[in-house]
Amino acid sequence: MMEEHELGGKLLAGVSRSFYLTLKALPGGLREPLSIAYLLARAADTIADTAQVADAMRLVSLRELEQLVQTDVRDEIREREFCTVMQRDFATGQTNTDEAELMRRLRELFDAFYKLSPRQIANIRSVLSPIVRGQKLDIERFPADGKLRALGTASELDEYTWLVAGCVGEFWTKLCTEEEPTAFTKDASLEKMTELGRRYGQGLQLVNILRDIGKDFSMGRCYFPREEISAHGLTVESVRLDSALLAPVCEKWQQACREHLHRGIDYVELVGMKRLRYATALPLLIGLRTLTLIERAGWPEWLRGIKVSRGEIGRIMFDAGIAVLRTGGVRKLAHKLILS
Repeated sequence: MMEEHELGGKLLAGVSRSFYLTLKALPGGLREPLSIAYLLARAADTIADTAQVADAMRLVSLRELEQLVQTDVRDEIREREFCTVMQRDFATGQTNTDEAELMRRLRELFDAFYKLSPRQIANIRSVLSPIVRGQKLDIERFPADGKLRALGTASELDEYTWLVAGCVGEFWTKLCTEEEPTAFTKDASLEKMTELGRRYGQGLQLVNILRDIGKDFSMGRCYFPREEISAHGLTVESVRLDSALLAPVCEKWQQACREHLHRGIDYVELVGMKRLRYATALPLLIGLRTLTLIERAGWPEWLRGIKVSRGEIGRIMFDAGIAVLRTGGVRKLAHKLILS
């Protein structure tokens, strides 16, 4: 088990933000593989988002990270060379000190990864591939040249939310089923939970996309489909000049996000272990509250970024601890957070 002073402690808390609350609340048998999977995905995300490094170099580095994780025989020489590049070219370019530290400590992360069971390693490999694919698409679709670009179609956005988050819901479900036989209730088939987990993950990613509109625009990224922008008589250029024009397009995706998150409520209610139910409910409840705040915000406030305050997160954590003990408790708390 990763000790608090190692990767699983301060560093994990620094790079995972509110998701650390979920990881910390997990049963012991799930905490380590999920934490290591998160850190690997976070490392890939940091590589993809390091704008000071050329697009081509970031794509090469993502491919190298994926190959190092996927290889059947660990190649420590290649690992050392990769980690040297990460320290030299990527760690120094981070404004977030925790992400810089993650780039410096990738060798420790590889060590922790290879200490997992073969089954856990296989599961992490299966989820990292689509995540890295999604990050590569980000770089290819949104080159760092100062221009604003949008995704082409709704299906591209749906695919993207699966690649970077829906697959995580599927992975979470599979790992829980294998590591904790009583994780889900008797009414919960693997097929049903996998589908609900996918929808739950996609909902959380749509929350991120809706929340980060202003930040993404500044990076030349518009995840809302060009076909829908055109249907409102707009162009990407007109949206770049006046982002408030995008509001009608966003409304559709707010509704899609809410529908996905309601499948997340269904998912949480079928988690049998109370501690796991609590850990699984936290991102959902925070996501629902964030979506509610987005829907109520004016456009200037929305562009600045919407966050649930630390005080409210503390209240959600407390209320969730009680809600998971009661039948239907999480659903009732979710509706309270939507309406309050």
